[in-house]
Amino acid sequence: MSVAFTKEDSAEAASEILLPDRPVSPHPNLVTEAGLKALELQLRQAREAFETAQQIEDVNERRRQAAIPGRDVRYLAARVRSAQIIAKPASADTVAFASTVTFRRDDGRVHKYRIVGEDEADPKAGSISFVSPVARLLMGKAVGDVVGTSGQELEIIAIS
Repeated sequence: MSVAFTKEDSAEAASEILLPDRPVSPHPNLVTEAGLKALELQLRQAREAFETAQQIEDVNERRRQAAIPGRDVRYLAARVRSAQIIAKPASADTVAFASTVTFRRDDGRVHKYRIVGEDEADPKAGSISFVSPVARLLMGKAVGDVVGTSGQELEIIAIS
């Protein structure tokens, strides 16, 4: 019987199908030491998941289970290779990569974020990417400086 009349993909077709690659940022891949370690851990975990999926006998299930870890391995390997470790700034005089900055909004809300690489940014956990609009406004500024964004002003009240 021809493969065209079966429900399952052939082994050849299954091995050829890949998920599209995760987009890689055009910005330099700046990371903190902790950020690089996190990328390396994620890469190890993705490789382990991919290897586990490769042990599945059914070719179609193996393809489905290996697709996401395979894509993640390609992305994370590229990010680890291109990582540029940036040390914590020696001075807290101005906002820089790896600085923690506290600022107050017009409405009185106070926010505190560490400026980190794109892959390690997690605003809910208190870190933002150095290419985010807020971080770009704050970089190079000092305590007491006021910057504007989207009709709001942010006043820097602490840098560490």
